[in-house]
Amino acid sequence: MTSLLCILTLLLIFIIIMLILKLISIRRSADELRESFADRLKSDTNVGIIISTSDKKMKSLAADMDRQLKLLRKAQLNYMQGNRDLKTAVTNISHDLRTPLTAICGYMELLKRERLSDTALHYLDIMENRIYTLKSLTETLFDYSVILTSQSGRNKEQLSLNTLLEETTAAYYGALKNAGIEPLISIPETEVRRFADRQALTRILANLMDNAIKYGGRDLSVTLTTDGNITFRNRADKLDELTAGRLFERFFTVESGERSTGLGLSIAKTLTEELGGSIKADFADGCLSITICFPQG
Repeated sequence: MTSLLCILTLLLIFIIIMLILKLISIRRSADELRESFADRLKSDTNVGIIISTSDKKMKSLAADMDRQLKLLRKAQLNYMQGNRDLKTAVTNISHDLRTPLTAICGYMELLKRERLSDTALHYLDIMENRIYTLKSLTETLFDYSVILTSQSGRNKEQLSLNTLLEETTAAYYGALKNAGIEPLISIPETEVRRFADRQALTRILANLMDNAIKYGGRDLSVTLTTDGNITFRNRADKLDELTAGRLFERFFTVESGERSTGLGLSIAKTLTEELGGSIKADFADGCLSITICFPQG
């Protein structure tokens, strides 16, 4: 009887050891699956997921994950190719539109020199306004498509945010005056320098200034802080918290879109993030604040 109990005890111990070894093997296989799956997601390779275990269920799981990963990669490649094709198509279409619009603008100028009745001149002014609006929207769309297709070609250098903000304000002096805006500009005496692309940073500031002129009130304030934050703040009676949260969406416009493609702030967001910065919009007490931040790199 005692010998039988010993045999059963040894058998039970053996089974427990085998189960522990099996469990350890399964845990190791799970770690291998996790690491291998994460590695395959990061790298562009056709090498399948390989695990060291001999367990059929784990091998079957690895094979299923490998098949799904290949389908995911194929869908991702199709999406990337489609995105590139769409950007190219937008660039080509907007470029094709620019040529006839430029010609139409030229003929409009010639037509204005002819002797016309007051009614004809009135209609001509309406047509001219619509044509130049369309031309402006087409230029914005073209610029946006170019920005999306040339993100890797930035020439970064040490730039003074103080100087760039002063230059942007000076460049928009006429537009600000025509809009009846007396901006309050606050720039610190301490020079704030950042490593960035001049053209991209200038475009960001210009788009924010454009947005403030088109949709803001007459109380525009622009503030630069020593930690690299630039804030454009103005009254925005047509906005609320919900619409303010959507300002950076492509093609979103507060109004009907007669004066805008809804791409200005989207371009600013794309360029800011590309330069390693961040941009956000806050709405409180009827005022919109758009802040871009370029941390010290």
